Amino acid sequence: MYLIVGLGNPEADYANTRHNMGFEVINKLAKEYGLEVARKKFQSEYESAVIEGEKVILVKPQTFMNASGEAVVEFVNFYKVEPNHILIIYDDMDIEVGQIRIRKSGSPGTHNGIKSVTHFLNHENFPRVRVGIGKPQNDENLIEYVIGAIPEEEKSGLEQGVEKAKNAVIELLKNGIDSAMNKFN
Repeated sequence: MYLIVGLGNPEADYANTRHNMGFEVINKLAKEYGLEVARKKFQSEYESAVIEGEKVILVKPQTFMNASGEAVVEFVNFYKVEPNHILIIYDDMDIEVGQIRIRKSGSPGTHNGIKSVTHFLNHENFPRVRVGIGKPQNDENLIEYVIGAIPEEEKSGLEQGVEKAKNAVIELLKNGIDSAMNKFN
């Protein structure tokens, strides 16, 4: 079983922000397979299903980004999910818009959502898909950049990254993480 978690912030104010790329990938996956991620458990919205022959739980924590680990650890402990089957999807400023990176493990870097997940799991040994959001072009405040509204001219590039991330997750479920890394990195 795979726990597939998209990180983001709940509430309508954050729906159209760069920080919600994880939620967007979960929404795309759900739509692709005719699912609705609306059940509530462990401070999250979730849905369980079989995708590409694998039992999965799609999760959107509702704890706000900086406390994402609280929700993730509840699912992990309840379902006894192995670390290599915990897939976390989130935004990354160090990756260009429209690009993604898949890793088997790694440090949280400066991302507060991943810091929370690693803190609550007490390890960094879980795969992740990072969706590129780029960096601000001028002196824009970084916090405003990630949680501010996305300008219309950037939406298609971000959508490309979300689509790639969705396809990478499907590839991972079909053929494993090495195949997904070879195809999408």
